[in-house]
Amino acid sequence: MNTKLTLTIDEIVIEKAKKYAKNKQSSLSNIIENYLKTLVKESKKDTEELSPIVKSLKGSFQAEKDFDYKKELTKRLSDKYLKQ
Repeated sequence: MNTKLTLTIDEIVIEKAKKYAKNKQSSLSNIIENYLKTLVKESKKDTEELSPIVKSLKGSFQAEKDFDYKKELTKRLSDKYLKQ
């Protein structure tokens, strides 16, 4: 159920946020809602237990010792979104 919320935010911030939302092809309400969801999200340990399939896969992948997942993720996302 959606409920209306009134916020008081600096006018300049609102205008920039609206432009940001438009560039992301989203609504400002949706962006704010998703941000708030991340703030109040409970940890997985508190809310759910792993399914048997996930439990069976846990620990089955071994990355190289010097594997930098942040570097790899940055590279993959750059390739996907920045190269045209």
